[in-house]
Amino acid sequence: MNRDVPRPSRRRPRRDDVVTYQVRVELEETEPLLWRRLELASDLFLNEVHDIIQVAFGWTDSHLHEFASGAAYYDQTSEHYLCPFQVEEGETGVPENEVRLDEVLVEQGDELLYLYDFGDDWMHVIKLESVQPRVESAPRAHCVDGRRPGPCEDCGGVDGYEQICTAIDPSDPGSAAAIADWVSRFGAGADPSQYAPTPFDLEAINEMLAVAGTKQPALAGPLEGLVNAIRSTPERRKFQQLIARAGLDQPIDIDAATAAEMVAPYSWLLNRVGTDGIKLTSAGYLRPADVEAAMAELGLGDEWIGKGNREVQTLPVLTLRETAQMLGLVRKYKGALVLTPRGRAVRQDPLALWWHVAEHLPPTKREPYNTQAGLIVLVALAARSYADSHSTVASLLTALGWGFNDGRPISSTMASEAAWDTQAVLRRIGAVARERRFSVPDLPTPEGVTFARAALRTWPS
Repeated sequence: MNRDVPRPSRRRPRRDDVVTYQVRVELEETEPLLWRRLELASDLFLNEVHDIIQVAFGWTDSHLHEFASGAAYYDQTSEHYLCPFQVEEGETGVPENEVRLDEVLVEQGDELLYLYDFGDDWMHVIKLESVQPRVESAPRAHCVDGRRPGPCEDCGGVDGYEQICTAIDPSDPGSAAAIADWVSRFGAGADPSQYAPTPFDLEAINEMLAVAGTKQPALAGPLEGLVNAIRSTPERRKFQQLIARAGLDQPIDIDAATAAEMVAPYSWLLNRVGTDGIKLTSAGYLRPADVEAAMAELGLGDEWIGKGNREVQTLPVLTLRETAQMLGLVRKYKGALVLTPRGRAVRQDPLALWWHVAEHLPPTKREPYNTQAGLIVLVALAARSYADSHSTVASLLTALGWGFNDGRPISSTMASEAAWDTQAVLRRIGAVARERRFSVPDLPTPEGVTFARAALRTWPS
């Protein structure tokens, strides 16, 4: 097909008003037909429609795509609307971000073509079913129905998708033959379930579409950079969902009494150190008298079994002192633990201390791996999804490019270790309620959710 031949535009004038388009998007050549029914604002641009289709079908935006208007995709009279990469390469066509949906779909029955992955050639046909009045509160994009799970990326096109669906369905009479054919083509041990389709989950699709169609709060530079650095589109979408649920645009309502209760362990330590400092052991630990005082006066006996007189063997006290140093409140100097200038400034002001801790979490003097893990934990806490934070941190760190050279992903245990400093502070200030049973995850407290929002909005100090 020669795209260099000039041809008249197929676009029509944009509507003066915004209406709701009900469209049905069908994946050609699937049997039975794979489709999604969507309600879309008519003033969406095609780059936005691309994002919507990716979500609705479970694609991961890992390949090029292109829209076309005409009787057929390769027809000489068709007009093509280019993705950003094609524009950069100087291909002939109209940039998709300059074309509105109501320019290419006008009347009931109009169709628009969308090709995804120029290797597997997934051809989607977008058909305008009806034009409805626009309700002001309606979402910009909403999925109302659909059939069949979405294909896995790089599964070999429609033929591969259909074979996989047959192979992994034990109730299908052709399952055994499909598995045998798969193994004959790809070798012993080849497993078609590795390319299992994405289940059609209407609620999950609409949750992601709501995030995509909602104006997001302005993100702090590091958090915005973290989102942009995630290499996996599905993982980036999940993280954006967490951020949307975190309520970062909500006011931070913290009173002095609540702040004082949360930072009480650090206030105790700062007052124990005092203006003169306290001597450390020759090994650089708190002396037994100070450890015993911390255990008794902070009520730490309920969370630690032991004599509670040697800091190196009393984890709650060791963690309190080390995180206070990490937060820039105390430091070691000539065999003693002394207050930093900031520690002296906030020692008698619990509210200022609360804000100081929020502004310095996660700690900045750590590796990027640890910092990113801490930020993810704070987002999970603000979104009230802290119980799943270890698996969330693991999957996102992997998507950020951390992992093993042989391709193994970050494990939940590794993720927990990466975020240890941040989680230690959250536990110490009561931002999460810690269960003594290892099988029960920590749970966020209302005060902890507020603290996490404050940290994300003010970090780094």
